[in-house]
Amino acid sequence: MQFIDLKSQYAALKAGIDARIQRVLDHGQYIMGPEVAEMEAALARLTGAKHCIAVASGTEALLIALMALDIRPGDEVITTPFTFAATAEMIVLAGAKPVFVDIEPDTCNIDARLIEAAITPRTRAIMPVSLYGQVADMAEINAVADAHGLAVIEDAAQSFGASYQGRKSCNLSTFGATSFFPSKPLGCYGDGGALFTSDDRLAQVCREIRVHGQSGRYHHTRLGVGGRMDTLQCAIVLAKLERFEWEIQRRLALGDRYARLIDQRGLPLQRLAVRADRDCVWAQYTVLVDERPRVQQALQAAGIPTAVHYPKPLHHQPAYAAGQDPASCPHSVRAAQRVLSLPMSADLSEADQDRIVDALAAALTSSATA
Repeated sequence: MQFIDLKSQYAALKAGIDARIQRVLDHGQYIMGPEVAEMEAALARLTGAKHCIAVASGTEALLIALMALDIRPGDEVITTPFTFAATAEMIVLAGAKPVFVDIEPDTCNIDARLIEAAITPRTRAIMPVSLYGQVADMAEINAVADAHGLAVIEDAAQSFGASYQGRKSCNLSTFGATSFFPSKPLGCYGDGGALFTSDDRLAQVCREIRVHGQSGRYHHTRLGVGGRMDTLQCAIVLAKLERFEWEIQRRLALGDRYARLIDQRGLPLQRLAVRADRDCVWAQYTVLVDERPRVQQALQAAGIPTAVHYPKPLHHQPAYAAGQDPASCPHSVRAAQRVLSLPMSADLSEADQDRIVDALAAALTSSATA
C-alpha cells in the first residue's frame, strides 16, 4: 500500500498528461511558455481570485508575497509554530521575525482568538496556515488584520480546492499561496506553486519579483528572485485539472468515511474537528493518538504506511528557537507528540481504507494493553 497513490492517478490521466508534455516538447518554450498563462487563468477562475501568479514552489510563493508587501528587517509576522518549516523560514529570509501563536487543539490550525494579543508596533502581517486541508478562521483573522492595518497571507499549501464560507481557499485574504508539490491535492511532477491576489498592484509586483525584479526585459525595477514555474510543470497541472473536482469530492468522501469507520469502532483517538462553515480536502488524513511510536510500529508491521506532520513545533527547532519560550504554545507541543497521518489520496480504495482502520484498531488495542 502506498501512502499517497500517485501511480493510479497517473494511470487515470496518462493520455492527457502525456499529450500535454509532448505539446511542450514540440513547441520548446520550457520557460514562461503558453501553458503558464493558461494555467494561471484556469486557477484564477477556479479560486475566484482576480490574479494567479505561477511560481517555482509553494515556498517561493510565500517569499514573493512577503517581498511584495515590503516586509523588512525588524518587522514581525505572526504565524503558527505547528507547520512545515518553510512558513517561518521565508519570514526569516525576508529579514523579519516570526511571532508564534498557538493552535486550536481540535483543528491544529492557528487560534485566531490569540492573534491580537501578539500584535506589536512592529507587526506587519499575519500568515495563517490552512493545515491538513482545512482553512483557518480567516474571517476572524481578516477582522483583526483590518483593525490593525495588517496584510494577511494564507499559507494554503495543503488546502487548494477547499472551501470556506462559500469561497475558495487562496481567495480569502491579501494573498493566498499554494504548492503543487506532487503530494498536494493538486500536484505537479516536481516543484511548483502559485500566488493568488485580487490586488492589481500586488499582482504586478509579484510578476516582476519572480523574474529577478524585471518590469521589462533587462529592466530591473526592484529586487527579485528566479521564481518561475517551468512550462512542463504547468502543463502537468493543466492535465490534472481534468478530474480535479472529482478528486476533491473523493477526498471529502474518504475523509467522511474515515470518520465514520473510526467512530463506529469507538477507537481511542482524537479526530480533527472540521468546522461547520468549511470543508477539509485532507492533504493528509491526520489523527491524534497516544503512544504514537508503538502505534506507528504496529501499523508498519501490518503493511500500513504512516507519516508524522509534524514531529516538532517550530519554536523548538534549532533554526527558530532563539528568543522563543519553549514552554509557549503548549497545544502545538502536545499535537506534535500525537499527530499521525494515515494513507490518503483520491484513488484510495474503500477496501484499503477498511484495512487501514482495522489495522489502526488492532494497533490501538495492543498499545492500550502493552
